Amino acid sequence: MDSALSDTRVRDTPVLALKILVAGGFGVGKTTLVGSVSEIRPLRTEEQLTAAGRGVDDLGGVEQKNTTTVAMDFGRITIRDGLSVYLFGTPGQDRFWFLWDELAQGALGAVVLADTRRLTDCFPAVDFFEHRGIPFVVAVNRFAGTRDFRPEEVARALDLEAGTPVLVCDARQRSSGKGVLIDLVEHAGRVHAARLIAEVG
Repeated sequence: MDSALSDTRVRDTPVLALKILVAGGFGVGKTTLVGSVSEIRPLRTEEQLTAAGRGVDDLGGVEQKNTTTVAMDFGRITIRDGLSVYLFGTPGQDRFWFLWDELAQGALGAVVLADTRRLTDCFPAVDFFEHRGIPFVVAVNRFAGTRDFRPEEVARALDLEAGTPVLVCDARQRSSGKGVLIDLVEHAGRVHAARLIAEVG
């Protein structure tokens, strides 16, 4: 194929961007996941934890953590020409939840990262996406020395709606993170298709 013609076709390809949120509790690995899968240097808004913040934030299970996201993390993945995924990592502490509504605008779906040592930290994110009808998956981030639970056990503990996928991942590994995103896109596609069918019917 003529290279000029090929370049023209690439330029004429409509650009489609899918927006995905990465949410979860404090210290669960959201910044790590965005950074591991992003093809660009991720935008991060991390600040050092201060003595005052340590009095507010629960560091149980993540005592070594010394930074926190105060606005969002941002990364990008190109699936193919004309199709990109934009990742927005949400801050985990409740004092930053006012940002979630803005970040959720136009989102295809979300990944709720979970740490089985602090599983109750997932409830706010699960409730947020369920109440807004945003499709999501729960991805259990494996930490060294933690007990393994079956996905169905995690689903019961979080009282998830039927059909909500529960996955196991390692947020540090690019391939693992990409697998979670692929599963989310497929799940969101099924949810949105079912809604369209219900509206037509």
